[in-house]
Order: sequence, then structure tokens, then C-alpha cells
Amino acid sequence: MDQSIFRPIHLASCAVACSHCNLREICLPLGLTQAELEQIDGRLVSTRRKVARGEALYRAGDRFESVYAVWTGFFKTSVASTDGRDQVTGFQMGGELMGMDGIGARRHEVDAVALEDSQVCVIPFEELEALSRQVPSLQQQFHRVLSQETVRSYGTMLLLGSMHAEERLAAFLLNLTHRLSARGFSASSVVLRMSRADIGSFLGLKLETVSRTFSKFQANGLLFVQHRQIRITDPVGLQQIVDGVTS
Repeated sequence: MDQSIFRPIHLASCAVACSHCNLREICLPLGLTQAELEQIDGRLVSTRRKVARGEALYRAGDRFESVYAVWTGFFKTSVASTDGRDQVTGFQMGGELMGMDGIGARRHEVDAVALEDSQVCVIPFEELEALSRQVPSLQQQFHRVLSQETVRSYGTMLLLGSMHAEERLAAFLLNLTHRLSARGFSASSVVLRMSRADIGSFLGLKLETVSRTFSKFQANGLLFVQHRQIRITDPVGLQQIVDGVTS
């Protein structure tokens, strides 16, 4: 394999301690004492890594050594299907953990690629396990994250197994804006970092179906679309579509 196609991923020292990070309330458990914060600072995050748009944080088959907390930016995860196409399995944003797919087999099962210039906090898994034994609430937080990932996987299975195209796209947009809102961003306006092809791959829809459904939503006054800028004008209407309520 031509190794020249893989550009180096740049490393930078972790300039912000966990205790002072603006994503602390998302990444870390609430109610940590000052002593526990001092234990975590300088140990949990070994470094902060920059990943340029289009570069891989890790590839399927890579050795598992760390999990990653997205500090800034956006990622997609994907697996290669039997016919050679990439199947998008998820999208990750600031404050979310990545890399947990490798815990079981100690090898990553998916590719993780940056959708824009991003930075992640590198958390060596052995250090996370050691700290979790010393700070029980940290272990509980990690278990909660694993549980949330399991629930999200079930939600995706439901999305693909029982919903038609309009329900899938409406649920995707509402979930995306809810996650962004929890991080202090607008609950109604979003710039899509992923392409419509990526959305279609994740939702099990053809590109034409995604584009047609966006156009229908706009025609029905549910949202306004301008390139990748989406403004949701009727979130109740989108939720009714997800719930199967017809007017």
C-alpha cells in the first residue's frame, strides 16, 4: 500500500487542563471534588491531537490504545461494506467520545475521518482504567457513555428498520440539533458538516431521496435550506413526522 497517501497527524501539547475545559460538564462526571480534579488533570488526557479535514484519526484494523474526546470539529465513522462502498455508521461532535469500538478486540472496527479541521483529546485507555479505579465517578461516567452508545445503536436500528424516508431524515435533523443545543449552539440553525451523500449512507437512503426530502420539507415550511445551512422553522412539524402523525 502506498504510504504516501496518509498525511501525518500533528500533535500538540494539551494546553487546557480538563478542570478548565469548556466541555468539562459534558465529558466529566458532575460533582467531582477538587482533589479528584487534581488527580485527573495532567493524567487523563495525554495530548491534544489536530486532525485536518479529510484525514483519518484511526482506521479499521488499527491497534486500539486510546479513546478520544472531540474537543473541536466534527467526525464521521464508517465501515467498508462487502461491495467496497463505505457505510457511514455515525457522526461525532465536540464533547463526544470516539474509539470505543476497539475496546473488545483491541483493534478498531471502523474508520474515523474528520469532516472539518478538528482537535481531539487523546485518552490512553490504560490510564483511563487506572484513574477509574481511583475516581469511581469517572468509571461511572464512562459506563454511562457506553450505555448511551448502545442506546444510540438501538435507535439507529429502529431508524433503518421501521421508518420511511421522511421519518428518517426528520429524526436525524432533530437528533442533530438536540445534540448541538446541549453544547450551547442554536437549536434551530445548523451548518451540516456532512455531505448529503454521507447523510444518505447513514440513513440507508439514496442521495436523490435525501435531496428530494429536503426539498419537500422546505416546500412544506418545515425548514429553510441554503446549501449546507439548515434553519428549522417548524420543529413540532418534524416531530409529528417522526411520530407518524399526519395532518
